[in-house]
Amino acid sequence: MLSTLINWLMDPNMQWILMGSLLLGLGSGVIGSFTFLRKQSLLGDALAHAALPGICIAFMLSGVKSVGLFMIGAIISGALATFGIHAITRYSRIKQDAALGIVLSVFFGAGVVMMTKIQHSGNGNQSGLDKYMFGQAASMVMTDVYLMGIVSLILVIVCALLFKEFKLISFDPGFARGMGMKVALLEQLMLLMTVVAVVVGIQAVGVVLVAALLITPAVAARYWTDSLGIMVIMAGIFGALSGVTGTLISGTVSNLPTGPVTVLAATLLFLVSVTFAPNRGLLAKWIRRLRTRNELRGKMEMVVIRQSTQGVERGAEQ
Repeated sequence: MLSTLINWLMDPNMQWILMGSLLLGLGSGVIGSFTFLRKQSLLGDALAHAALPGICIAFMLSGVKSVGLFMIGAIISGALATFGIHAITRYSRIKQDAALGIVLSVFFGAGVVMMTKIQHSGNGNQSGLDKYMFGQAASMVMTDVYLMGIVSLILVIVCALLFKEFKLISFDPGFARGMGMKVALLEQLMLLMTVVAVVVGIQAVGVVLVAALLITPAVAARYWTDSLGIMVIMAGIFGALSGVTGTLISGTVSNLPTGPVTVLAATLLFLVSVTFAPNRGLLAKWIRRLRTRNELRGKMEMVVIRQSTQGVERGAEQ
């Protein structure tokens, strides 16, 4: 397996795929930080599943596998899903979490039906389209990698330029509105960036699991710091590590989809963060609890000794 990995890394095309996966994880982690802080984690999952019918419709209309066309179809499908969520919550008594579940199920079900129809259509270009379900980074061509890398870099740059604005609307949108910020426009921009981050990662991670790459690095980073800036940077690093790890393993092991391996790598980072983070980690909490218990026990022993000493002194005086 080591020789296979070395040969894989020596291939220039594979090096570009690794770079694309790294940038994808970086962009997803950065965008996911704001999605997580705004308590919209399930929205990313809904948008990811809603992208599948858009991809299928784009293929049925064009007859070719083009990442650019798939991205357009997925963005339109994601926009329709977002409109559906808002319409359900506004014109009915259904809460947002239930609306997200309804839209997710309906769009994904429609996408699976379309995918099955395409697979049995006899179109020669449909081969490999099923990789969009669970992802297969090794199947990407150079134009796919370029597009994924450029879009991910643009997302990171926009987040860096609008960091203060995104920070304010994530924590206190009312105050931001009072300062004259166009909160609605910024929220729509953040939503669009979330859709783009989801869509651009579909080929590498798959529609089923791409939301995990969006949220898990951000949740893991939250355990290490109270600073939003550091959290965003760490989430980007965790996402990049997850993307590279998933691509490496799926590229060296045959018939292993990239998405599940990438998510498992991100989950491992999350478990390490939950266990070993210095302030919020389980180990740190256990040590603090043990230290507090020992201090309390020591104070109680001192009280008992003092009371015993005072009792002996009173007995001696009498």
